[in-house]
Amino acid sequence: MLSIHISRYVALHRSLGRKFAEQERLLRLYAAFAEVVGDRYTKVERIYDWCHTSTSQYVAQTRFNTVRNFSLFAQAEDLQHEVPPAGVFGRGKRPRPTPTIIEAHQVQAILTAALNLPPRGTISPFTYHYLFGLLAATGLRISEALALQCTDLVEDGLIIRNGKFGKQRLIAVQPSTRQALEAYLATRARLGATGNDLFVTIRGRAPHKVRAHVVFVRLARQLGYRGPTGTAGMRLHDLRHTFAVRSLESCSPDREAVAHHMAGLSVYLGHASVANTYWYLEATPVLLRDIAVSSEHLFLGEAA
Repeated sequence: MLSIHISRYVALHRSLGRKFAEQERLLRLYAAFAEVVGDRYTKVERIYDWCHTSTSQYVAQTRFNTVRNFSLFAQAEDLQHEVPPAGVFGRGKRPRPTPTIIEAHQVQAILTAALNLPPRGTISPFTYHYLFGLLAATGLRISEALALQCTDLVEDGLIIRNGKFGKQRLIAVQPSTRQALEAYLATRARLGATGNDLFVTIRGRAPHKVRAHVVFVRLARQLGYRGPTGTAGMRLHDLRHTFAVRSLESCSPDREAVAHHMAGLSVYLGHASVANTYWYLEATPVLLRDIAVSSEHLFLGEAA
């Protein structure tokens, strides 16, 4: 019964253009937990029990909020569903991780190390080499890169079909990036790798994004760019941060030029709002220094 309600709930959100993949995964886990003891309706006590099995406070809070939203939906149709009070596992959002700006030589070292990944002589090492290279060169999200198909490399650039909220976009790529992708496709053909996904492993499918994250962190640790397990440090998503920050650092300090550049970068990165792009202005001392100088000029009545 719970699984049926969850399917309808997920279908409703996807009809509104949301991917809802992580929410569905959590709700399926909750349903499996609750149905083992025979629950046909949401039970406050069961929701608490399930959230208490979480590995961290943040995971418990995410689980709780996801199931509570579902229970509100279910109770609107049937009052036998129970809804727990809000905020039981906390109300605050998880703090945004501080980005690591990756230097060019570090990116190159990671790409080189990827070529030595096992199993040697197969497509997999080349896949991670070129995948990480594409992320560094374009600032794509890992989910967007892994969703690319071979046919998405077109004359005008790359067609991104798996953007946030189902949005598609076309991004231009540098000639060197195109040459690298064409070299990867040639390597695929030489090694007999099959599959419609652009980036594939020996199974002929794109690697899971979790696997890509794990491989990147392992290489970063191997090279001494990140501490041991349990410590924060360089992440795969930092390739996207680095691309955005370096792009802004290269922009003219003129306010009008920055505004135009910011708008273009927002579209290129696939941000839902340009406000998300302005966050990158805080990312490095170079950008903060530019902001401070401009602010001082404005305070003194000068043209910034």
